[in-house]
Amino acid sequence: MAKILLVSDNMDVQTVIKTTLLEHDILVSTDFTDILDIMKVEAPDIVMIDSDMENDIKLLYRDIKNFQAILLVLIGEKDIPQDILANAHLFISQPINQTTLKNTILSGLRVKKSLKKLSKSNQELANSLYQLNVLYNTSSQLAGSLSKNKLLDVMNDGLDKALNPNISCSLSFKDDKTPCLLINSNYKLSDRLIEALKLRAVLNYKNSGLDVTEMFSIDDIEVEINIKHSINEYDFEILNYHKLISYITLNDVCHGYSEIFREKDFSSDDDKCFQTLVNQVTLPLKSAILYQEIADKNKELARLERLKSEFISIVSHELKTPLTSIKNSLDIVSGGKTGDITDSMKKFLDMAKRNVKKLSRIINDLLDMSKIEAGKMDYSFKVISVPSVISDVTQSLSQIALQKDLSLNVETETDLKTVYADPDRIEQVLSNLISNAIKFSPDKGVIRISAKMINADDIETEDCFKAQINQLEGDYVQICVSDQGIGIAKDDLEHVFDKFEQIENSLSREVGGSGLGLSIAKQLISAHKGAIWCDSIINKGSSFYFVLPVYEEG
Repeated sequence: MAKILLVSDNMDVQTVIKTTLLEHDILVSTDFTDILDIMKVEAPDIVMIDSDMENDIKLLYRDIKNFQAILLVLIGEKDIPQDILANAHLFISQPINQTTLKNTILSGLRVKKSLKKLSKSNQELANSLYQLNVLYNTSSQLAGSLSKNKLLDVMNDGLDKALNPNISCSLSFKDDKTPCLLINSNYKLSDRLIEALKLRAVLNYKNSGLDVTEMFSIDDIEVEINIKHSINEYDFEILNYHKLISYITLNDVCHGYSEIFREKDFSSDDDKCFQTLVNQVTLPLKSAILYQEIADKNKELARLERLKSEFISIVSHELKTPLTSIKNSLDIVSGGKTGDITDSMKKFLDMAKRNVKKLSRIINDLLDMSKIEAGKMDYSFKVISVPSVISDVTQSLSQIALQKDLSLNVETETDLKTVYADPDRIEQVLSNLISNAIKFSPDKGVIRISAKMINADDIETEDCFKAQINQLEGDYVQICVSDQGIGIAKDDLEHVFDKFEQIENSLSREVGGSGLGLSIAKQLISAHKGAIWCDSIINKGSSFYFVLPVYEEG
């Protein structure tokens, strides 16, 4: 059973929703002032907004958009604000069809569940990445110091960043063999707690199970305390917190230890990270263990990345089924089979169909990227003529360009050689580049598509792309798509082909997209033993190039 918040002042709509979704907990509100409290207390899975509400639903969206709920818009007679159209997950036109409603709710709940799993996976991945980064930085700092105190400071700084303990205690020995207990604490320590920590230092050292070379008592210990905040004070309650301890050893001899206390429980990954950080303090002989720990972290990171890719693939497949159902339902309604369609209804149905088409493209991008990363992308290579591919793509996109009064100018050399490629994949790459040019070009502009012969030695590009260009040899067919759009900053060029990358500016956020198109294009061109790159000038336009090796018979 799911919690569904219905925001509608239409009694007929309320009745249909309640009678259709009997198995779910339906919350109904018509007062916008109560919505925020309901979202905080009830945490609904799905929020259904009636676009025909008398109040401004844009104000409502402002309050709920930061909550992790699926937004479903009931399309009525009123216009829907653009930011809601761009960010809503699902749409249902009124009057409500009960079957469509049930299927849409089921789809929304699946998306909710999938997003929750993906969020958890991303959080674990982000935590692993962060801890791995701390391990690497700590290792680099330790390698540059021979000071024992400096090593402990670096180690405790790493512990604080990676694990955020309430208190960390590190025991080591000065050059004169004096035991020193270094304590880093969020708050002040009571005198009796300091004495208790000194006693723990003696007992922990003696009970290490390792050979010990220094014997000492509580009175022998020197204490150095670093306090972050003086607004509070720790006492004995800190000893009941969760704790981890690790010994600094070399050749089975104990040279000290580190112990941390934290109110929040430690995970197994936290434990591994802690042990690794402490091991970094030992002599170079212990560094081998550190490197192995980092290697293990890299393997775990690779595993999480693989699981994320597989998860995205599964989610994409799961989304295609309800999306197809939604598309078919929209086609049936817009075709007049369920009744006469008014001009206003047609407007919103066309809008919904466009958004379904956009979502379908995003899902296809996710599926393509999953196939590429898994090495399962299918190719059908054959000898093809580049001008024919360009002609097919420009014809298919000409109507979209006309909507913005854009001209698609094609210029190809007459002596172009053929290439050995998959025509569908090359069309996919070219379609992506031209579609992007249309998105980012101002109205009444010109987009130029050109093709010419070029030798690898004659290719000129920005420094960030020279590594791939240097791997090319021989003659190629170069295709270029140039626009007069917003352009890309020079510092951002090297990230243009990264996964989920969209250069930060207002226009790119408005046009949206999955952020996968250019990354997919790069992978597809790489599979053809070619290269892809770009150059750009802010507010002047961008040019995207890719080359394919010419076909050599025999």
